[in-house]
Amino acid sequence: MDNKKAKAKKQVPLRLSAELYEDLAAWAEDEFRSVNGQIEYLLTEAVKRRKKSAKKSSE
Repeated sequence: MDNKKAKAKKQVPLRLSAELYEDLAAWAEDEFRSVNGQIEYLLTEAVKRRKKSAKKSSE
């Protein structure tokens, strides 16, 4: 995979409840991130944990 593709971002429409959005916005502000950045961070961490968990269960 070339470096351009690795850094490319996909746009994904996302529907959130107003309450969830407000909670994410407050959390993002606490961590000096945008809401989009916070969602990306949380998803990245969840995927890392899932991969780590899948690796452990296959051993």
